[in-house]
Amino acid sequence: MSRPSHGGATDERLTRAVHDVLARQGLERLTIRAVATAAGCTTGLVMHRFPNRRALLLHARRTMHENARARVEAIEAAAPDPRTALRDVLRNGLSLDEPTTEASVVWVGFLAASVTDPELTAEHRAHNASWRQRITRLVASAAPDWPAERVRTVAYALVAMVEGAAALATADPDTFTPAEQTGLLDATLAAHGLA
Repeated sequence: MSRPSHGGATDERLTRAVHDVLARQGLERLTIRAVATAAGCTTGLVMHRFPNRRALLLHARRTMHENARARVEAIEAAAPDPRTALRDVLRNGLSLDEPTTEASVVWVGFLAASVTDPELTAEHRAHNASWRQRITRLVASAAPDWPAERVRTVAYALVAMVEGAAALATADPDTFTPAEQTGLLDATLAAHGLA
C-alpha cells in the first residue's frame, strides 16, 4: 500500500485548522488533537508534518505573515496615491470584519505565545520589523518632505495605534467597533497631517 502524499494542500488545510483553533478556542487549546479535529484528519497526519505544537505555531505564524504580506501588497498596488495606500494598508490591520477580526485574534494568540518562546519571539520581531518598514516607507512616500526621524516616529506611532486597536477589539468589540477603529485611524492620520 502506498503512502498518501502530504504536499501543499495538506499544509494549507493544517494551517487553516491551526488558525481556526486559535481563533475559536484560544492558544491554550491548540493541541495536535484539536488541529486534527479541525482539519478532519488523524493526529498521525498532523504529527507527520508537524511533530509538536511549537512546529504548528511556527508554520502557522509564517503562513499568516506571508498571507498578510500578499494582501497588503495588493492593497498598496491598487491605491491611486501614497496617502490612500498608507490609509488602506493600515485599515487592513484593524479588526473591521470577520476575516480581519479572526486574523487579529490569531495574531494576539501568536503574540502571547511569543512572550515565553525565544524562537516565536524572533519570528514575531522579524515580521513586525517588516510591517514597520512597510509603514515607514509608505509614510515617507505620503510625506516626501519630512525628515527621516519624523517619518520613523509617525510610522511607529501608526503601527502601535493599529496593532493596539486591533488587539483591544478582540477583547472588547463593543467599545472598539469597526467605526471606532477607523475613526481612531483617521484621527491619527489627520493629527499627523496625513489625511
